[in-house]
This record gives sequence, C-alpha cells and structure tokens, in this order.
Amino acid sequence: MPSIEDQIRTQVANIEASTGRSFADWIGIVRASGIERHAQAIAMLKAEYGLGHGNANLIVMKAREAEAGGAQGDDALIEAHYTGKNAALRPAYDAVVAAVRSFGDDVELAPKKTYVSLRRRKQFGQVGPAAGQLEVSLNLPGKDVTDRLRPASGMATHRVRIADASGLDEELVGLLREAYERA
Repeated sequence: MPSIEDQIRTQVANIEASTGRSFADWIGIVRASGIERHAQAIAMLKAEYGLGHGNANLIVMKAREAEAGGAQGDDALIEAHYTGKNAALRPAYDAVVAAVRSFGDDVELAPKKTYVSLRRRKQFGQVGPAAGQLEVSLNLPGKDVTDRLRPASGMATHRVRIADASGLDEELVGLLREAYERA
C-alpha cells in the first residue's frame, strides 16, 4: 500500500499533468492572491481555475506550509521541485544531500522556489532540476573549467549536471567537499 507521501506525490503529478502548471506555480498563485482564509483560497482556485476540491485543498495546504517556513515549508518547496517531469530526479537530489550532510553538521539546506541552496558559513553550492537533469552548482572561484565542470553564472562559479544518482561519483563528491571547505 502506498504511503501518504507517495499518494501526495501522485496527486501533485496528476495536478501538474492535468493543468500544465508546476506545483510551485500553484503555490505561487495562492500566495500571490493574498487570501488568508483556507476555505476562501480553495473557493478561488475552484472558481477561477476549475480545480476540484481535493486538488485545491492540497495546493492551499502546501502553500500555507510554505508560508509558515520551517521544515514543513521547506519540504513543500522541495517536493514541488521533484514532481511531474522532474520526479525521477529526486533520488539523485537525495544522494547529493546525503553526501553534503556527511561533510559536517554545519551544513544548512535553504530551499528556494527552483533549487536548494547549500550553505555553511556562506553558500557553497546549489542543487535543483535543470533541463531534465539535476544541476549541482558550486562556488569554486579560480577552479579550471573541464568537460564536466562547466562555467556557471549567478551565485555559483561552476555547474555539473547529472542524469541520475549514479552521476554522483567520487569526483563530484570531491568537488562538493572542496566548495564546502572553502565556505
């Protein structure tokens, strides 16, 4: 029998497939509406977007969890990253997080709308879905670019994309550790 988490993942994937919007987009719609009452937000999603009650309720519940912050809000953001077309990337994400957490208990995960920031004293990397793969971005100023370690822009200097958890090899773990140690 599927767990509650499995059932929610399936429902989220079905919402995305039937509406053409990501779950993160639905959470954004609820948050942007400014509606504070749960029942009113459900009514808005049903009236304006034609959602069924169960789907609207799940979206509003997860939006409220995200607004509350903490583990429930973080979990909802991460869950939104790995639904629908990105669901197969979740094991790779979990493997990267497990590797990073093994570096020390000073690792902080800071979920954002489309990725998770990897922090120590400062951000040393990011991980999230990109172009059908899992992108691991690293802050490694001065590090040479290779065929695998590509240049990045924004908050990181380099990126590596992996298709699945097998891409988290010794080399990538070493790069993550190097970025962690520099932070």
